[in-house]
Amino acid sequence: MYKRMLLPLDGSELAEVVFAYAKELVGRLGVEVILLNVHSPSEQKLAPMHRTYVERAAEIIRQQTERVRPKGRAVEVRGELAMGYPPEEILRFADENDIDIILMATHGRSGISRWAMGSVADKVLRASKVPVWLVRAGIPDEIVYDKWPRKTILVTLDGSELAELVLPHVVALTKQIGAELVDVVLLRVSELPVIPSDYSPDMPLSWEEHVEQEMVKCKLVAGSYLTEVEKRFKDAGLRVCSEVLIGRPADEIISYARRNPINLIVMATHGHAGMRRWAMGSIAGKVLLGVSIPIFLVRPQ
Repeated sequence: MYKRMLLPLDGSELAEVVFAYAKELVGRLGVEVILLNVHSPSEQKLAPMHRTYVERAAEIIRQQTERVRPKGRAVEVRGELAMGYPPEEILRFADENDIDIILMATHGRSGISRWAMGSVADKVLRASKVPVWLVRAGIPDEIVYDKWPRKTILVTLDGSELAELVLPHVVALTKQIGAELVDVVLLRVSELPVIPSDYSPDMPLSWEEHVEQEMVKCKLVAGSYLTEVEKRFKDAGLRVCSEVLIGRPADEIISYARRNPINLIVMATHGHAGMRRWAMGSIAGKVLLGVSIPIFLVRPQ
């Protein structure tokens, strides 16, 4: 269960896109929220201004939360300041204050190009010991989390144990929101085989027939795997279904998310790919840049 959430803010309106999500999570999940504004040593004289900003932001979320929280549940929202290099201070604060989840915009002052090249959010993702819930600035109104009576969570899996590390988080998050209000979709994408240079035309099957046969096998294996995962979710009292797609994982995940009313994508930062591919543009990174839907990322330790 999530008890304490950290919201890093840089003073920009872009970073404040997370407010709608914070309101929902504080009000319905009952988590304590800490807003953290990190300023550089050269801005020390402006500390009172930063303090005013972060306290005003906390009050905004507190007032918004009053409208959605269950009666009798206290709302805990407060602002904090730190001085130093933002990624380091965010990670240090999370470690020292028992933070369970970090909720942040993918870019604030830095802009989308710097997200792709290595923004604050990127650096936090690389080292965070807790899940990071990323919200793209400029998210369309129709998919904002708190505007849907029901939530649909898309969970991407590749069959690896690393990718499955997201599953306990999905169960905890769904139960805390309310299992009756959440639909979980498990998605596995199997890649097509690549034609080898030495594939002989004298083989019993043509390459096209071979690919078709392999697709059938992939779907059976992936479907059997997802059925087992589905059972674990149903045993936990969750509403769940599964989908198997064939193609390039990032492309298929993005396409599926665009075609369906998804509120949140949950995935590991790497599965089979490994940490180096996350740094160079992994499936998770490509999906983040390809959809407007918020993404809940878990980095295997």
